[in-house]
Amino acid sequence: MLDLVIRGATVVDGTGAPARTADVGLRDGRIAVVGAVTEDAAAAVDAHGLVLAPGFVDPHTHYDAQLFWDPYATPSMNHGVTTIAAGNCGFTLAPLNPARPGDADYTRRMMSKVEGMSLVALEEGAPWTWHSFAEYLDALEGRIAVNAGFMAGHCAIRRHVMGPDAVGGQPDEEQLAAMVALLKEAMEAGAWGLSTTQSSTHSDGDGRPVASRHARPAELIALCRAVGEHEGTQIEAIVAGCLDKFADEEIDLLVEMSAAAGRPLNWNVLTVDAAVPDRVPRQLLASERARKAGGRIVALTMPILAPMNMSLGTFCALNLIPGWGEILGLPVPERIARLRDADVRAELLRRADSPEAGVFRRLANFGRYVIGDTYSAANEGLSGRVVRDIAAERGLDPFHTLVEICAADELRTVLWPMPTDNDPASWELRRQTWTHEDVMLGGSDAGAHLDRMCGAPYTTRFLGDCLRRRKLVGLEEAVKMLTDDPAQLFGLRDRGRIAEGYHADLVLFDPERIDAGPATLVHDLPGDSPRLHSEAVGITGVWVNGVRTVEDDRVTGEIPGKVLRSGRDTRSVPTAAPS
Repeated sequence: MLDLVIRGATVVDGTGAPARTADVGLRDGRIAVVGAVTEDAAAAVDAHGLVLAPGFVDPHTHYDAQLFWDPYATPSMNHGVTTIAAGNCGFTLAPLNPARPGDADYTRRMMSKVEGMSLVALEEGAPWTWHSFAEYLDALEGRIAVNAGFMAGHCAIRRHVMGPDAVGGQPDEEQLAAMVALLKEAMEAGAWGLSTTQSSTHSDGDGRPVASRHARPAELIALCRAVGEHEGTQIEAIVAGCLDKFADEEIDLLVEMSAAAGRPLNWNVLTVDAAVPDRVPRQLLASERARKAGGRIVALTMPILAPMNMSLGTFCALNLIPGWGEILGLPVPERIARLRDADVRAELLRRADSPEAGVFRRLANFGRYVIGDTYSAANEGLSGRVVRDIAAERGLDPFHTLVEICAADELRTVLWPMPTDNDPASWELRRQTWTHEDVMLGGSDAGAHLDRMCGAPYTTRFLGDCLRRRKLVGLEEAVKMLTDDPAQLFGLRDRGRIAEGYHADLVLFDPERIDAGPATLVHDLPGDSPRLHSEAVGITGVWVNGVRTVEDDRVTGEIPGKVLRSGRDTRSVPTAAPS
């Protein structure tokens, strides 16, 4: 007898094949039958008029801590995601050196600063009972609703071996060997491989460059060679040029890392903007060179414009513009005084429009900002209005206007920048870019930057775009981009498709409704900390390993997810042969 039969669904199997009407029968967590089901089943779901697709795979998340207080990985699972890749950008919660209990506090403060996680939530929501990577994975086993795989973070490995010297220091021969051994130990426990960062935007809780930023190429290559010695592994890497355009030496490094491991390397995130037409070719040059060298480099790119807010009062993307962090890091009264200084504003605008600002130049068009929540009588009625219109009424330039609005709220004002790349030319360039063999959808950062960005709903928003709005991609290809493509990159065994014998990770949705609701600020983290949240629309059901985890857009409370371990749950993915 089958455990469940889903009857009459429009099955989009993840391979790109044409949709077809079929029944799908499940048994023991796997897909037993695709076609006309005649066998008895313990339960049935009528899916006529609905689309049944493989569960979506999010290749870039930071749910490493959130899963402890939110095993459902909300809102990702609500939006059809059944498998997540975490431990990205060099940042993981393990390993922790048992000889230095203070390393856990350092890690929490680093994660709070660099990934925008609530420090209170990190302190109160996770148990912090582990030391080894294996103990961390075991702490999650059997208590999560999604399938989750984790990279081993370079920063944690470096700190475990070098202690405080990991920031600013270089390992001796013995320490480097210890790092390699620690990475191998993590992969033997199930880590998917190595994640690392060299990004100039990544600083720890003390404001210093995170540990992996101090690593020289020889250290990175030694770790990457170790990745190649374990079955089913990957590399994920961030360099400064990911934000705009790679420097020659960054391309050289990424190519050498992938080739040394003989494993795919993915990076985050390829920003597509028709106003900068040379960016995409430059960034994909790394992929072209990697294939010639025997490696493979895959760029992640978001298929939506993720809702993102700003503030002059708390850490956000504005702090990452060169020269802005020094001003925005001052105490609020002094910060307001400096921002009201015309010379300071002029210098900030100059720095924001300079080549060194890279992709953050897009944030400098302050006339396009929309005022969000306000907190003073002086700003009553301004919520929802565009700064350029308010500036015209006041006879001030837009940035001066924005500063005065924020100052009246003691810098608590919420700001929503309108994207500059929402034009038809940029969307057409995205459509073309998505077809490249080394470009993959993803980069949600779900679980991070919680009160500033809401990338988790990219799956449903993208499908809504495909089916009812821009229609840049057909349904079958869109589903393949969200399912089989990332499953193939990570070498997931028997996941990413609707096929007999595959794990029953499924999402059932209404093609006439599928979408994501607006991003709203909610206070549901430990310590009543805030985060941006978006409701799923049109998701009828989500199944993870054959168990229903979402019913009519709501979590059921079941926790059938698995910790996916390298080798056991992933296979090695070949890279291109040298030409």
